[in-house]
Amino acid sequence: IRYDDAYHYQRIFLPLIKQEADTDRKLKESQVYEHVMVRWDTGLNKRQIAYFVLPRVDVDAKIMPGDELRLSTLDRTWDAVGNVLKVPDNIGDELSLQLKLGTKNIPLDTSNGFRVECVWKSTSFDRMRNALTTFAIDSNCMSHYIYSTLLGYPMRETNTNRPVVLPRRITAPNLPELNSSQVSAVRIAIGSQISLIQGPPGTGKTVTSATLVYHLVKATRAKVLVCAPSNIAVDQLTEKIHKTGLKVVRVYSKSREVVESTVQFLSLHLQMLGNAELNKLQKLKGETGELSDKDERRYRSLRVQVEQELLSSADVVCTTCVGAGDPRIGKLKFRVVLIDESTQAIEPECLIPIVMGCKQLVLVGDHCQLGPVVMSKDVAAAGLSSSMFERLIALGLRAHRLQVQYRMHPILSAFSSNIFYEGSLQNGVSPVDRIMSEMEFPWPNIEKPMFFFNTCGSEELAGSGTSFLNRAEAQTVEKITTQLLKGGVKPEQIGIITPYEGQRSFLVQHMQSTGSLPIKLYQAIEVASVDAFQGREKDFVIMSCVRSNEHQGIGFLKDPRRLNVALTRAKYGLIIVGNAKILAKQPLWNHLLHHFAESGLLMDGPLTRLHPSTVDLPKLKRLHNPTPVGGRYLESTLLEAHSALMPGVESRRHNMVGGGHPLAHIDPMTLHDPVHAFYPDAIRRAAAATNMQMPACLLIPNMLTQEQFMPWMMVPGGRQADRGYSQGMSQGMSQGLSQASYNLSQNSGYMGNLSQGSDYSAQMSQGDYM
Repeated sequence: IRYDDAYHYQRIFLPLIKQEADTDRKLKESQVYEHVMVRWDTGLNKRQIAYFVLPRVDVDAKIMPGDELRLSTLDRTWDAVGNVLKVPDNIGDELSLQLKLGTKNIPLDTSNGFRVECVWKSTSFDRMRNALTTFAIDSNCMSHYIYSTLLGYPMRETNTNRPVVLPRRITAPNLPELNSSQVSAVRIAIGSQISLIQGPPGTGKTVTSATLVYHLVKATRAKVLVCAPSNIAVDQLTEKIHKTGLKVVRVYSKSREVVESTVQFLSLHLQMLGNAELNKLQKLKGETGELSDKDERRYRSLRVQVEQELLSSADVVCTTCVGAGDPRIGKLKFRVVLIDESTQAIEPECLIPIVMGCKQLVLVGDHCQLGPVVMSKDVAAAGLSSSMFERLIALGLRAHRLQVQYRMHPILSAFSSNIFYEGSLQNGVSPVDRIMSEMEFPWPNIEKPMFFFNTCGSEELAGSGTSFLNRAEAQTVEKITTQLLKGGVKPEQIGIITPYEGQRSFLVQHMQSTGSLPIKLYQAIEVASVDAFQGREKDFVIMSCVRSNEHQGIGFLKDPRRLNVALTRAKYGLIIVGNAKILAKQPLWNHLLHHFAESGLLMDGPLTRLHPSTVDLPKLKRLHNPTPVGGRYLESTLLEAHSALMPGVESRRHNMVGGGHPLAHIDPMTLHDPVHAFYPDAIRRAAAATNMQMPACLLIPNMLTQEQFMPWMMVPGGRQADRGYSQGMSQGMSQGLSQASYNLSQNSGYMGNLSQGSDYSAQMSQGDYM
C-alpha cells in the first residue's frame, strides 16, 4: 500500500491496466450477432436510427447507452458505426442505434440479414495511463500533501490555505437540512486537504456531497470538479448541486451526448447552443451533413471558444472520472476535487481528476458495499479491485461516517447496521413512516414487513454456461410479485434482484410468459443484478438467491458486501427467496437466517398459508471481520492493520469492539491466510484478523520472499524473534498492487511473536504465499 516514488506507483499500475484492457476488449469484441432484422426510422435531428432486437445472452460485458456498435450487412458490402440510444428492459423490446453523422448509402429498403458487433474503445484505459504518466513525471500536478499521501506517506496536515469562515448553520438552498453527522462531515471536509466520507445505505450522501460542494465554492471561491465512476451517479449529484443555485456544467463524452438524461439541459453541448451563431451553424450542419470549408473552420473555432467560456465561468464542472481526461476539460486546473462513489472506481480511475491540479480532495463512498468491477480475475487478485478510498483507510486516514439512514423500515436496517456498521446507524424514519396500511399482502407479521421464503429447488447452469438459474425460485418470485400487484403495489415500486445474470434473464422471461396478470405490469417491474442495484432503492424488493447445491458452495453470495447491498435496497418491505439449509452453511448467511428465525420470519409453505420453517439451522459461530477494509474499526492505525498480515502475530489492541484476543502457539502453516482470503477455517482461529483493515486483494498473489521475510523474523542463532517493528521493510510484495513497501511506524512499542517452520520457510522461499 506504499510506494517508493511515483515511478514505482506507475510501474505497479500500468501492467494491471493493460491486462484489464485486454480482458475488456476480448469480452466486448466477442459479442457478435448475425441475421439481425432491422427497422429504420429518422430521428428528430434527421439522423437515421436502426431498431433491432438482440438475443438475450447473459454475458459479463453489457451493452450500455452511449456504447458504439457496428452495423453491417452479412456480406460486408455496407457497414456503419452508431451510438446506442436505449437498451431494452424487456424481452422483445428493441434496441435503438443512432448512426454517425455523415453515414452514406444506408440500405433503408433492407430489413433482413444484418450483423451487429460491439466496438471496443480504449479511451478510458488511455486516460488512466495518461494520468499515471502525469503523476510520475509531474510532482506539481497536485499538492505535495496529496502527492505524498497517495504514495503512502501521510504528512502532518498544515493549513496552507487562507482561513475558511463557515456559517453557523451548514445548509444549502433548496436542499434538505443536514443532521449532525452530515454537518460534521461537511465541516471536516472543508477544513481538510484530504477527507473521506463514508455513506452507508440511505444516509443521504448525495445531499451531503451537494451541500459540501456548495460551501466549498463559497468558502474557497475556487472552481470545483465533481466526478463519479458512473454517469448515473454524476447525473444525480449534478441535479442536487444545480438546485443550490450554483452555475453547473455537465460534461458528457461525445458518445453519451445522444442519450437522454434528467440534467441534459446543463450539459456542455446543449448550453453551447445558447450562442446564436454556433446554433445556426450546428443546424446547418445537421441539415446538409457538411459545411463549406470556411463555415467548417468557423464552426470549429467558435465551438472551442464557447466551450472554454462556459467551462471557465462555471462554479462546478461535473463529469465521470474518465470524463475528467477529456481534452475539453484538460486546459483547466481544479484545486478542489470531489469524487462520489469513489469505492466503485479503481484507483487509476480516481487519479484522472486528481492530477488536474488538486489541492483539496474529498472521496465519498462506502467500502462496506460493492467495490469496483474488474473483468480480469488475475488483475482483481493483484489489487486493482481495491479502491483508493480503501487504501487510504489502510494507511490510517479516518473516514467520517454518516450515521442516520432515511431509507429503510427500522426492522430492515437492523441486521446491516449491527453486522456491517457496529450498530452505529440510527433510523431517521419510524415504523409508521414505512408501513403501507392500504396494501393487502400476507406478511407473517405486519409490523415487520420482511421474511425469508425457504425453497428447495435445484440450481442449474444457464444457457451461457457461466451463470446459474433456479426455476423453482423463479416460480416463487412470480407468485410473490403477482400477490404484491394484486395487493395494490404498483409495478414501479417493486424491484427484483439476484446475483446471477442467468436468473435475471429467466425471471424476466418467466414472469412475462406465465404471470396471471397483464404482461405490461410485469414489464414495468425492474429486474436486475444485485450489483446493478447498488445506489438504487425500491419500495419493495424481492431477492432470488439461486444457489442450491450440497457441495459446490454459494458463489457470489459469499461476498459480505454483496449481501449488504441486497439487504439495503428496500424501503417498505423485503422478501428473500432461497434454500435456507444450503445458505446456512456460510457463517454470515447463517447469522442472517437466525435473525429471521428469531423474529418468526423464516417461512415455509404456500404464500397464502405461510408458517414458520422447521429447517434445522447450524449453531452460530462468531463472525470475524465480515466487512472489507476498515469496515469495523475505522480508528485502527497503520501499524495495527499491517500487524495482522503476519502469521502468528499477537493481537494487543485494546480499543476493539469486544476486546482483543491474543494468538499463541499457532502453527504459521495453518494460518498463512489470516484475512480469510482463501481458507474459511483460518479466520475463525485468527483473532488478529479482526483488527484487519486490509482487503485480501491487497495481499495476493505473492507475499514476501524468504530473504525479505527472514531479517525481521529471526535473531542471531535462529531462535524466534520477539521484537518491535523498529525497522521497516525495504521491499514489499513481489507482484501486484501490494508491491509497495510497508515501512511501518517506528518506536511503536508493538511486540509481535513471530514463529517459523521449515515447511513455511520453504514455501516462502518460492515467493508464493498462496
